[in-house]
Amino acid sequence: MFDEVAERYDLSNDVLSLGQSRLWRRRLIEALNMAPGERLLDLAAGTGTSTEPFHDAGVEAVACDFSTGMLEVGRRRRPDMTFVQGDAMELPFEDASFDAVTISFGLRNIVDHRRALEEMFRVTAPGGRLAVMEFSDPTFRPFNVVYNEYLMRALPAAARVVSSNPEAYVYLAESIRAWPNQDELAADIAQAGFEQIRYRNLTGGIVAIHYGLKPAASAAEAR
Repeated sequence: MFDEVAERYDLSNDVLSLGQSRLWRRRLIEALNMAPGERLLDLAAGTGTSTEPFHDAGVEAVACDFSTGMLEVGRRRRPDMTFVQGDAMELPFEDASFDAVTISFGLRNIVDHRRALEEMFRVTAPGGRLAVMEFSDPTFRPFNVVYNEYLMRALPAAARVVSSNPEAYVYLAESIRAWPNQDELAADIAQAGFEQIRYRNLTGGIVAIHYGLKPAASAAEAR
């Protein structure tokens, strides 16, 4: 499905989010506060749009995605960036390989998102951080009703205009409605081993960024 929408995926996201996707990504960059030379794993990176700002700021960023079609578009667009094909439930990276791991709008597409969170914990270095940006539950109840109507009616209709595979956006709407709310996802992240978990609602809770830290190595582990 993602192979089929790869060519116009970024354009579709901009249109269907009413331009908000760029703002949301800026907030994620601020949350991670990466320094040049640090290593970042960007999962479900698609064509590398979410990875690009980190790479351009001097971060050693790896864009990883399950879809070869997405990666092909990304490599063609940004041949200077690092793209790796990989399954988030069985990542092709060594333990403690990255200073930070992030995933944007992709965790809900993984068959077992809890297993994926465990893999993210494994490849994060002690003291490293995690940032998950995902669709969530609007916090204002009347707006929640309007939002769900948009998901199930307007979003698929708009996708027929801008997307090469509008049926994919029916799945998108359904997956958002079925996704855990902010507190439930925070609990899943804690279960994977991360600590100091907090989240920030964006655009009234349509999107939330969850942030967590991997505990620093103990003195015994450091030896």
